[in-house]
Order: sequence, then structure tokens, then C-alpha cells
Amino acid sequence: MGRKYFGTDGIRGRANDGIMTPEVAMKVGMATGLVMSEHDGRHRIVIGKDTRLSGYMLETALVAGFTAVGADVMLLGPIPTPAVAMLTRSLRADIGVMISASHNGFSDNGIKIFGADGFKLSDGVEAEIEALMDQDLGRRLATGSAIGKATRIDGVRDRYIEFAKRTFPRHLSLDGLRIVVDCANGAAYRVAPEALWELGAEVVSLGVSPDGTNINRECGSTSLDAVRRKVLEVRADVGIALDGDADRVIIVDEKGKPVDGDQLLAVIADSWSRQDRLRQSAVVATVMSNLGLERHFAGQGITLERTRVGDRYVVERMRQGGYNLGGEQSGHIILTDYTTTGDGLLAALELLAVVVDAGRRVSEVCHSFVPVPQILKNVRHDGGAPLEHEAVKQAIEAARERLGASGRVLVRPSGTEPLIRIMAEGDDATLIADIVDELAAVVGTHGARAAMMTEA
Repeated sequence: MGRKYFGTDGIRGRANDGIMTPEVAMKVGMATGLVMSEHDGRHRIVIGKDTRLSGYMLETALVAGFTAVGADVMLLGPIPTPAVAMLTRSLRADIGVMISASHNGFSDNGIKIFGADGFKLSDGVEAEIEALMDQDLGRRLATGSAIGKATRIDGVRDRYIEFAKRTFPRHLSLDGLRIVVDCANGAAYRVAPEALWELGAEVVSLGVSPDGTNINRECGSTSLDAVRRKVLEVRADVGIALDGDADRVIIVDEKGKPVDGDQLLAVIADSWSRQDRLRQSAVVATVMSNLGLERHFAGQGITLERTRVGDRYVVERMRQGGYNLGGEQSGHIILTDYTTTGDGLLAALELLAVVVDAGRRVSEVCHSFVPVPQILKNVRHDGGAPLEHEAVKQAIEAARERLGASGRVLVRPSGTEPLIRIMAEGDDATLIADIVDELAAVVGTHGARAAMMTEA
């Protein structure tokens, strides 16, 4: 059964509409606080946010919810999602909350919740929270001196900057590197440029003037034109493009060519394997990672473990198998030697360490394999279950038979938007293009609008 509030990455939706209203946010705070009240003691909550206008509104509502059930809240202000995960542990909090819709436009917002260990909550705990949210909680509210309090915490950005810098090898420096960093007018607009500068780089900053409405607008990891132009204009050695909450990163080499999460995984895995740091000689990625990455790893004696889409499922598999490197093609890179969730800045620093240590250009380091042609097409729908139609199932099976062992077909619903995502990849670019178009047409006639968006 589908859940009412939580998706693959917390709760997300259009701000002040549907499930992303102050009322819902307050219920999230109350329900989460009550789930935690099963443990003894007065509970501590940390709350961070990105730079969206609606963040103020949702932050206040969450504070009301948590304090109403007796939890104390520490407000971190605008700060990256991975910083919230780190500070949840550092400040010995019971729960960490990030208010962000990641790479979405400013009109959306979301709520991500971390446990005391800095990892995102399990599906089971989220289900407990959902069950409480629709109940009448009036009789379970704190009263008198049991009501919680809220305080703003100073110096959290400095804590995260020092944490990030400590992951960079002490014997290396970014001296002599000119780096363009695009912070997407989001949560990392202060911390990322400062961390890179303190490590010795000459930093050219983009997307560092948030106004509440320009987060991810023609900037950041989902819109690379600005960073590519600037890299070429200033003859930079590398471009770093973060998303709105800085838990993902896309690199641009000195020639302006993008380097996605799959290529980053290859670079880091190859380096760690040579250093005997790669646990289990394996990397965890999702079903969306390119077949070329899998073939590359096979040639290096590295196993690729695949999970369903969502960085939380990557992390779950990593924890289950004892792996220390995982990620997504979209740029979520998880380095569990250092942190508990995707961290765009840490991933960029790990890459830069390889580049500096090798004394080579980014373009020479970062294109370890040739991706096979891959096409993703999204079909927007109004509800229902188009993938349950027999005609759609038959079309998917026929497409897989046509590709055989030379490629893959994946058709799935989005966990954050009303979309059906259709992906095909393989050695024959013409064939996979035909397959994606045919599947999109079939899905489009069974409960989905014919408004399609194509991604490379």
C-alpha cells in the first residue's frame, strides 16, 4: 500500500499545497516527537533548512510540533543536508530534520528526517510517524514545564567546514587549482566556497546570492550551462555544481564536459581499490547506473551491487553489506568512512584528492569508462496505476526481449513526482531510442497525460 506522506526521500510537495503545509509540518513534528518519546529523557531535535522562501514557514511549524510534545529544538539555519546529518550526531540529538526539496524549484519544499545515528529513518519508523499524523494528538501534548523550548545554534557552518576539510588528505593541498563552484543559490552558498578556499584553491563562486526564490534556477547540478560557461571563461581546472541542499554534485572538467555520479563512483572506487580501502571490493549503486559502469567494474575486479532508486536504499544496502562507497548517477555519493548520507562537497574533495595526487587534469582522471547510450523519458500522469495495465506490462516485456543481454529496460514510478520514468540503455542507440518512444506511447495511453519530458 502506498504511503500518504513519505516518499523515497522524506515528504515533498508544493509549498502550502497538499501535503506540504504548515499544518502537516506541525503534525510531522508532533508525531515524530511522540515516536521518539518511547525512549526515556527529554529529547533534542536539530532542524536545518535550505534557502527557500517557504523554509521559514515550515521551520516555525515544525518547531511548534516538536515543542508541543515536549522536545527541545536547536535551529541551525541554512546549511547542507549532510551537515544536518553530521550535526545530529555531533550535538547528540535524537532527531535531525532538513527542510528542503533538494534539486526541485523554489515553489516546492520537503522534510527529511534523520535518526540519532545520522542515517535517514527506516521505512518502518516513517510508517509509525504516518500512523500518528492522522490521529487526534490533543491528549498527548506536553503541558507546563514539560513543553519544549527552541534555541538558535551559532557556529554550525564553521563546524561543518572543519569536518569537510578533515576528510581531505593532510599531505595534499588545493594550491594552484582554480575552481568554479556553483552552489545553486542553496544551502551550501557559504560553506562550499569557504572550505575550498581554506584548502588553498582559487575559488570562483556562482549561485551564492539566494533570495528565497532563485534556488536551483538556471544553476546548480541540474542546470550546468552557467558553471560550464564560467569554467571555460576563467580557464578553471574544474567546476563543482551542487544542488539546492548540497547532498549531490556534478563535476565539470576543464573542457566543460560534465562528469556524473557514475563517473565519480568509478574514479573513487578505482583509487580506493588501489589503496586497499574499498571494503568488500564492491560499490553500491541503483538500477539507474549505466551499464558501462558495471562493465568497467567487472574489468577491475569490483562488484556492482544495485538497489532500487533512492540514496536511502543505497545506504541501507551499504550498511547491510559493510560497504563504504555507494551512490547514484544523479550525483548522490555516499562515503560512509566519513558520513551517513550523500554529500556533494565531500565527494568533490575526494575527487580533487585523486586529481592532485595524480598530478593530472580532471578530464584525464574523470572519464574512466565510456557509458553505453542511455535514454530516460518521463511521462507525467494524473494518478491511477498505468503500470498495472496489461498492455503496458506486455510492452515492457517485449522491449526487454528485443534488447536481450545487450541492454536494460527499466520502467518505474517516481517516488517524488507524479511521473512514470522510462529508461532504456544498450549498445544500439537507435534501438533503445525506438524502445523508449514506443513504451512512452503505450504508457501515455493508459492513464497518463501526454506531457513528456526527455532527459539525456
